Amino acid sequence: MSKVGITEVVLRDGNQSLLATRISLEDLLPAARQLDEIGYWSIESWGGATFDVCLRHLNEDPWERLKELKKAMPKTPQQMLLRGQNLVGYKHFSDQIVSKFINKSAENGIDVFRIFDALNDIENIRFSLEQVKENNKHAQAAMAYTTSPIHNIQYWIDLAKSMEDIGIDSIAIKDMAGILKPNDAYQLISKLKEELSIPIHMQTHATTGMSTATNLKAIEAGIDNIDTSISSMSMTYGHSSTETLVSMLQDTDFSLDFDLLKLDEISRYFKNIRNKYSEFEGSLKGVDVQMLVRQVPGGMLSNLESQLKQMNLEDKLEAVIQEIPRVRKDLGYLPLVTPVSQIIGAQALSNIIDGERYKKLSIELTKLISGYYGKIFGQVEDGLKEKAELEMEPIETRPADDLVDDFDQLKEDLSNFCSKNSLKDASLVDENVLSFALFPYSSTDYFKNNY
Repeated sequence: MSKVGITEVVLRDGNQSLLATRISLEDLLPAARQLDEIGYWSIESWGGATFDVCLRHLNEDPWERLKELKKAMPKTPQQMLLRGQNLVGYKHFSDQIVSKFINKSAENGIDVFRIFDALNDIENIRFSLEQVKENNKHAQAAMAYTTSPIHNIQYWIDLAKSMEDIGIDSIAIKDMAGILKPNDAYQLISKLKEELSIPIHMQTHATTGMSTATNLKAIEAGIDNIDTSISSMSMTYGHSSTETLVSMLQDTDFSLDFDLLKLDEISRYFKNIRNKYSEFEGSLKGVDVQMLVRQVPGGMLSNLESQLKQMNLEDKLEAVIQEIPRVRKDLGYLPLVTPVSQIIGAQALSNIIDGERYKKLSIELTKLISGYYGKIFGQVEDGLKEKAELEMEPIETRPADDLVDDFDQLKEDLSNFCSKNSLKDASLVDENVLSFALFPYSSTDYFKNNY
């Protein structure tokens, strides 16, 4: 039996899940040099929310972060999470912007691109995967895992095979909510190993308390790679502990040649770092059973709670939680992952506050139903679909086909902004133009402070 590979996520998803991605580059670099000595298959160090948070909250250039982390970890492949046509943003971008972003990401240090779409619409990830291959980097397609009456094992097999047909290097099961049960993981991975000829990776969060058992059953089924996070930055909203999994596999056919003493040093370092950033900790202390009962992610709950407090409507929280799975069902059992989870949560909140279901539809929900985020696999409730179509003409094409972002125009716009604000011309660097394209407000604030 081949040994399982490990992807360490403490620098990105571990940090994002537990501390809202607030750890600065300065505090990551000392650990990065130590992590590079362990022997991981890859280290996830970029993507997801890091790009937005660097610009919005940390006054950091996300591209500089990538370059510095790559320099600190020359031995280990660097991995990022990419939202298909959304890149690291919250809307679709044109193929031109996607192509340039992937090219610059590869050029600055990304070796492995894990790419997913919130709707599991293959057409929303095809182009970005092809661009990764053109840059001679590892293209990994990820399935956003969920459960429902329509998401049976054949659905996942068919989706995985359609991803493999693109010519990718590996496939990932992305269990962002921690709802993949151990025995279900064993059955799914066993079947995928029979049907696919490419390696299979898996990420499962610890939110529901099942992640370590699920990881172990996945390994028994022949999984090729598992995501873990260093112990002092693991569990609750995060992932299973790296050291725990390494210890569990000792003296088995899957034993890993990882130095537990070196891992312990890294863990002790992050224990101090976690204390430093404790203000950004989530409230979860044990496991979140809401996920098992209603598939409502912990981060989604905390955001809703915050919104309701601001509106002095805390007493509506339980009603909104009850409404979320109803809206999800009406939309064809969509996975609750960015940006779909935000759209569904906002509509559930509106339904409760208005005292009437779908009295008014948010513009984003209307766009979602009308195809502007991609194809919905399940059946949208007829009345809801009719209401959306009265407000917006539905489309059948790939959403990005109608986008005309012009890199040269964006470059000119950024140059003009810098000139008007008496700044150095940030547009001379293509990476800056991409930051401006993805996050125009956050990036210009950054340029004002640093140029």
